[in-house]
Amino acid sequence: MPDVSPRRVRRIVTGEDAQGRSTILSDGPAPNHFMADYAPSFVQVLWATGESAAEGQEPAPAGHKFGFHSPKGSILRIVDFPPDDTYTRKDRLTDFLDTHGVRDENAPRHFWFHKTESLDYAICLSGEIHALLDEDETVMTAGDVLIQRATNQSWSNRSDAPCRMAFVLMALDEDGSV
Repeated sequence: MPDVSPRRVRRIVTGEDAQGRSTILSDGPAPNHFMADYAPSFVQVLWATGESAAEGQEPAPAGHKFGFHSPKGSILRIVDFPPDDTYTRKDRLTDFLDTHGVRDENAPRHFWFHKTESLDYAICLSGEIHALLDEDETVMTAGDVLIQRATNQSWSNRSDAPCRMAFVLMALDEDGSV
């Protein structure tokens, strides 16, 4: 079974100094990261705005828990998806999706099916993954971008190597706008 490499993302945050000049405020590994207990997947939240963001200067500190999306805000997340056959604890994945209220309970064709009330930009950084919808699917490889518009979805890694994805999740207003 291949391991998902928990390579930390270098996060560079800019801002302004006391004189109003642009500067680098921090440069180093993203502090918010965890290994999932339902699969050998590695998740890193690089930034958050809105209701999910932590208070203070660091919106994504180590140990801060995030939902799938941030009401009235956004989340930038990097996920390393292992091959599907490494998910040995699908019951824990089901519990995780249920905890966040996003799991598809209509006998989906894949164990990751879920729906969030957000507009998501899904960017394949490396590897290969199948983007599954109720009626369609497509294979994404490095450089491909999927615009996910609050629809039922799943991610299936049918290869024998991890796939690294970047997700920008933006909350939707009641009328479906960002």
